[in-house]
Amino acid sequence: MAQLVVTAVVFEGRSKSEVARDYGLSRRWVVTLVQRYEAEGDAGLEPRSRRPLHSPNKTPADVEDEIVAIRKDLDKAGHEAGAETIAFHLARRGRRVPAVSTIWRILNERGFVTPQPHKRPKSSFVRFQAEQPNERWQLDTTHWALDDGTDVEILNQIDDHSRLIVGSDARRVFKAADVVDCFRHATSRYGLPAQMLSDNGAVFTGVPRGAGRVALELELAALGISFRHSRPYHPQTCGKVERYHQTLKRWLTRQPRARTLRALQAQLDAFTDYYNIRRPHRALRRRTPAEAFAARPRAHPTGQPIADGHYRVRRDRIDPSGVITLRHNSRLHHIGLGRRLAGTHVLVLVHDLHVRVLNEHGELIRELTLDPTRDYQRQATA
Repeated sequence: MAQLVVTAVVFEGRSKSEVARDYGLSRRWVVTLVQRYEAEGDAGLEPRSRRPLHSPNKTPADVEDEIVAIRKDLDKAGHEAGAETIAFHLARRGRRVPAVSTIWRILNERGFVTPQPHKRPKSSFVRFQAEQPNERWQLDTTHWALDDGTDVEILNQIDDHSRLIVGSDARRVFKAADVVDCFRHATSRYGLPAQMLSDNGAVFTGVPRGAGRVALELELAALGISFRHSRPYHPQTCGKVERYHQTLKRWLTRQPRARTLRALQAQLDAFTDYYNIRRPHRALRRRTPAEAFAARPRAHPTGQPIADGHYRVRRDRIDPSGVITLRHNSRLHHIGLGRRLAGTHVLVLVHDLHVRVLNEHGELIRELTLDPTRDYQRQATA
């Protein structure tokens, strides 16, 4: 087009106004093209950048470098390192924070953004979130390997409203009594939840196996806490704790592989502290879980406890004669469980005269009403 305009004016002798009208251009633009041609020849007709000579609002180079440095540090540590998280850390440092879109553009120009396939828009997702802290806790176990390849389990407990990690514990294998211990440790710090939500793992429920209630179910029932379980093969119900498994493992992958269970627990404690107190959460409008947990009043159990008091819980081991002993009103009683179970470690739950004996997997071995007039509590015969 530029060549045609110059040819019409310079070589054909047509007026600039006529050429501008015929080609649908402004007269000023025709004058500019002719002047460039007369000053530079054909080179003056080449397309030129429209970029301004000065950009007073351009992000300073030192801020761009700091954005990149934060991105590298977060990524190296295995933390979430998106543009919004980087903006959060810049603000915490007292720096002038560019727009999130600007941070994203800088990361893209520096080669830190990998193009992603087209995804469903966020508006298409339906989110379910508790209205108050402690309204619902989700819990689930996941697997991890120590440095020598030993497989261990991690139990994570998360508050549905605030995403606060109320418990993250490692064991070789979680048994029913271990789950209760971890739950009690969490409640001693954050209070009792109104409801618990888990999948149908054997340590969480015995109903699918027809084994009766396991230790955690008994514990929650005694406290008036509602306990719900997801549908089989439907992990989305416990989506928050499932998502946290991924976040935790991404971080653990970037750390030195723990040699012992104690070393792994130290790593879990360190990440829990970072996640709860220092890491902004996108679903919480960039607040930390600890801030969201403290922002509203906590919910409390609303169910009716199954007894006017708490179960007395003790661990024991069945002796060679198939018996365990239990003291009631300063008198020792012997409870028969069968010689075939000799050596089995058990969990004994006692409330007044009501006694339940479970194995380490939370399966009921025997339930009875203690007869205080008898030293030996004989098993019922068929």
